[in-house]
Order: sequence, then structure tokens, then C-alpha cells
Amino acid sequence: MGQINSERSLSSVSVYLVAENRLLRETLIRLLQKRAGISIAGESRYTESVAEPIAASQCDVLLLDSPPATLARVLVDELCANTPQTKIILFGMDEDPDCFLSAVCLGVRGFLLKDASSAEIVGAVRGVAEGEAVCPPKLCLTLFQCVMRECRHKPRTTGQHAFAKFGLTYRQRQLVILVAKGLTTKEIATNLHLSQFTVKNHIHRIMKQMDVQSRYEAVDVIRASGYLPDA
Repeated sequence: MGQINSERSLSSVSVYLVAENRLLRETLIRLLQKRAGISIAGESRYTESVAEPIAASQCDVLLLDSPPATLARVLVDELCANTPQTKIILFGMDEDPDCFLSAVCLGVRGFLLKDASSAEIVGAVRGVAEGEAVCPPKLCLTLFQCVMRECRHKPRTTGQHAFAKFGLTYRQRQLVILVAKGLTTKEIATNLHLSQFTVKNHIHRIMKQMDVQSRYEAVDVIRASGYLPDA
């Protein structure tokens, strides 16, 4: 695992790169370093502990090269809970609608295919850093169709409105439901394949977003909406 020291201006976008292929990492680093307004916070291959240096780098954007599905799920979950300011882009991906939709549910901001050009990667980094979402047009249509089907077949309930009101993500909703079932932090971590530290951070963010004092108060608020069953 290599850490790169790069002088960063206040206006630059800090990027951390994770890719298994060393030649690809070195090539992309050279490419990005030549672009004005982009600095390199660090680089690494895939490891079980890769979330730690990414979080420590406080990078603005994380570039992940076609990560294994299980690793991507765990890594993105940890980063969304612990370093929510880091925006994640997957690149080198197949044009797989199911994989794309799963990535969106996890919270990634960009999804680039294997044939993405260097200009598209640089454009995605800058766009995502500015608050945009980036994906191929065909997969964007897939997302629209998915939302349309959900709206048609699963009418919004008051509970779903309550979730939306507090801006809870799909993962946070899962946590609230498991807390409502009486599961402990350890049991929730096992159930969702997360670390206990990540679960605690998710719960802390839920409490902050809902302006409540405990996880159980959060459950009570959602339950009062009629979405969660009574204990």
C-alpha cells in the first residue's frame, strides 16, 4: 500500500485511487496529476483494511477499479458511515443493470464502464466533486425505469414518507428496522456484514438526522408513522 504526498491547494479535488493492477494505478496517477485542480491523496490495491488509509486521507473522491461485489458493499458501507464527505466512483465496470442499481443503492456517485476514456474519468472526478452523479446514458435509463416500476407497484406509505423526511438511506432504513426488532449492535453488524464500529456510526448519524437522543427514540418516531410494526 502506497501513500503519496502531494501538495494540495484549497480549491483542488483530492483523489484516492484503489486498483488491483499496479500499472493501471501508476498510469492513472500520472494522468490525474497532470490535470489542474486535482491532487492525489493516496493509492492502494484491494485489501481488507483499505478503508483505514482512505478515511485517513480525507479525500474528496475515491476511485475504485471494478471492485469485487462483496468487498465493494462492505467498503462503501464503511466509508458512507465513517467518511460521508468522500464521494465514490466505480470505474472499469461491466454494463450490468443489476450491478449498477446495487451500486446506486449503496451510495456511489459515479459508475463508469470498461471503455471509459481518460477524459471521461477526469470529467467524472470533477463532476462528482461538484455534487453531480455520473453514469452511462443507458444505465441512467435503467435507473429511471426502476424508479417508475417501484412507484407503480409499491405506492408510497406514510412510513416511507417518514424515512424520506429524515433523509435516511437504504442502509439506514435497514438498521432502523433491525433496531426495532430488538437486535443488538453486534447482531446488526453480523446480519448486515458490517463492523460494529460502522453500525454505531450509522446509528449516530440516524439519531443526528432525526434529532433524537437514542436509537429507540428513532424507532418510536418511525413506528408512529405506521410503517414499523408495534413491538
